[in-house]
Amino acid sequence: MILYVKNMVCDRCIMIVDQQLNNFGFSVKDISLGKVEVEPEPDSAQLQDIGSALQVLGFELIDKEKDQLIEQVKNEVINLVHYSDLNEIKQSLMHIIADRLNREYTYLSRLFSDGEGITIERYIIQQKIEKVKELLEYGELNLNEISYKMGYSSSAHLSAQFKTITGMSPSKYKSATDQNRKPLDRV
Repeated sequence: MILYVKNMVCDRCIMIVDQQLNNFGFSVKDISLGKVEVEPEPDSAQLQDIGSALQVLGFELIDKEKDQLIEQVKNEVINLVHYSDLNEIKQSLMHIIADRLNREYTYLSRLFSDGEGITIERYIIQQKIEKVKELLEYGELNLNEISYKMGYSSSAHLSAQFKTITGMSPSKYKSATDQNRKPLDRV
């Protein structure tokens, strides 16, 4: 059985969910961001117990198909933005997501906007800015290198988008003493 888990957005999250399911006596056959395949199939009481245990840890089992699809879109965006070199991707992220989920982009876009109150494009931009914040804090790359890595056409375009989202320039953010990064599941 496949379970969909909200807020499972990083390797540490995967490890925690895997551990919890093993504690309940389930064998995890496959696990990735937001999705777990377990055996044997849990009954409704077990699902409720699993859901309660995961909720204490900040996760949530998702049972509605539309909510599952929205969570899959979020996980695909996080995977692409945070774990890929966006400069090497020559196709639009929206089309990659639609292809991976085997759905029409217009359907996904409308579903996501209705469920989350923002467009997929805006969500991608917000995730990209969080990744830029991370790269700025590490200090290993300059702004030109970051803009290239993140697939921006120029550092000016990145700076403008950064300022729109955060209210400050990348250089001001980098020199700020109270840098305000968000957890990926809170973007």
